[in-house]
Order: sequence, then C-alpha cells, then structure tokens
Amino acid sequence: MPRKRTSAAAAVTLTAAAGLAALIWGTLIERTMWTLREVRVPVLPVGATPIRVLHLSDLHMAPWQREKQEWIRSLADLNPDLIVDTGDNLGHRDGVQGVEYAFERFRGIPGVFVNGSNDYYGPVVKNPLRYFQGPSSKHTGKAERLDTDALLRLFDDLDWVDLNNAAGSLDIAGTHFEFFGVDDPHKHLDRPELITGAIDELRANDPLGEETWPDRGASNPRPTVTIGVVHAPYQRVLNSFVTHGAQLIFAGHTHGGQVCVPGFGALVTNCDIPRKQVKGLSLWWHGVRNAYLNVSAGLGTSIYAPVRFACPPEATLLTLVPENDR
Repeated sequence: MPRKRTSAAAAVTLTAAAGLAALIWGTLIERTMWTLREVRVPVLPVGATPIRVLHLSDLHMAPWQREKQEWIRSLADLNPDLIVDTGDNLGHRDGVQGVEYAFERFRGIPGVFVNGSNDYYGPVVKNPLRYFQGPSSKHTGKAERLDTDALLRLFDDLDWVDLNNAAGSLDIAGTHFEFFGVDDPHKHLDRPELITGAIDELRANDPLGEETWPDRGASNPRPTVTIGVVHAPYQRVLNSFVTHGAQLIFAGHTHGGQVCVPGFGALVTNCDIPRKQVKGLSLWWHGVRNAYLNVSAGLGTSIYAPVRFACPPEATLLTLVPENDR
C-alpha cells in the first residue's frame, strides 16, 4: 500500500511538472517564436510573372512589444509585391503606435486590408477555459472602444486598399488583381450581399472598359486574378466568396488554434471552419467550385492570454505562380 501511494504521488508530481514546463514554454518561449511560412499558389494566368504576397494577421499589437515590431519590420527585406492584412492589428488602446512603427518599412508596397473585431474593441479579462467552449462571445460587454479611425488613417497614408464590405483593384507585375472583402464576420459586420454591387461599380469605373473582363466575353481578356479577403473565416463568407469567383481567399482570426496538441492539432477554431483548415493553405469547396484558402495563425495573442503551444506565431509569404506551374 505505501508503494502505491508513492507511485501515485510521483505521477501527480510528474504531471504537475509537465504542466508547469508547458506553461513556461507557451508563455515565455513559443509565444515569441515568430515564424515565416512559405507556400506556392498556382493561380496566375499562364506565362505571368510570379508575385510575392506577404500575409499579415492578428498582430494584437501593444505599444511595448518592440521585439515583435522589429521582426515585422524585417519582413520588408523579403521585397513582397503585395501585402494582405486580415485584421486584428490592435491589442491595446495605444496599439496603433506599434502598428505604425512596424509597418513603416512597407511604405510604397501595395496593400489591401480588412478589420477584425479587435480593431474596434480592446481585449478584456476572460476565463481562459471559455475559449474551449466554442466561438468567443460576439458581445462587447465592457470592452474598450479603440481608435479605429486612427488605424484607418494609417492604412490610408500607406495607400492600402480598404476592403471592408468593398472591392478594389491593383495591377502588379503585369497581372490585374480584383479584390473584394467584408468587415469582421465575428461581430456580424460582414455584408457579403454588397459584393456583387461593389464589383460592378469597380468594373464600371475601370478606365480600360468592360471589354477587358474575361466574364464579359472579351476576345483578348486582361490577365486577372480574383482574391477575397476576410478576418474571420466563417463558412457563410467563404461560400459567398467562392460564389463570387474568388480564386484565392485570405483569412486570419483563428490563431491556428493557439493551444494545440502535438499529433492532434487545434482544439478549437473560434469560428465554424473545420479544425483541419484552421491554419495554412488548403482548398475551400462550395458546390462544384473551389478556391485556395490561406488562414494565417497570426502573430500575436490577447495581452490577457499570452500563450501559444504547438502553434508558433507566423506570417506567410505566398508566391503566386502560373496555373500550369503546379
């Protein structure tokens, strides 16, 4: 009997030690192991010049997070042709200061963006166990209203295209890009029903005229790639994007699960996307059509939940290549 009690005590001690080690790793080490993930996506027209897209998401920036800011600044050395920002840039009432410093080296690089819920409301203290009970509350409660206008002014100063329930276009390295996006679905700010009208208005104002668009029967259509951008990858939005012709979709929000189990993966997604697509590049099917979907695990966490486990923070460099270069 004494031996059994000793064995049980040893097991409890080992379990406690393992838990403490995991907590230390997740809060002090892995949380700042910023990683660059690189993928190739065959979506460009045949013969097009490859294009490098830097996908940034979920910075949850606080002004004192200088190491994260410096790492983001260093990504300018990758010489991206386009930056896609999928929201939740702010993580503190003064977070825009850190975002401005981090993004300053991207000046002159074309970009597009949408907002996430944390670009509107600051973080609040929550019971961490509630995170594993399903998508986080859509109610703001006592959350502090952040200076979203200051963030929008920053993006406007960088000359980035606002895709919050809107559409826009850019010409990059000989390929015409058509973008559309929605405001944050997690707070039910998305208006996918506006996409068709936004695209029609975009094309109506196209100086090259409607005859250059492939779906208008042009005899020599302009090489065009259609991209959808959203913060939270809820299925209703992804399906709508595929219906509207997106070939590639960018999203964030999930943090890749944030706390994962090695060999199993994410425990939760914080939305209704399948766990197997909680981060990385995959195909999203809707009916008989599909689009490439890149979900970023993001670069930050709430200042009240500063932990990552088996899911390091990341940015993604996507090299877009011609469809025949698979």
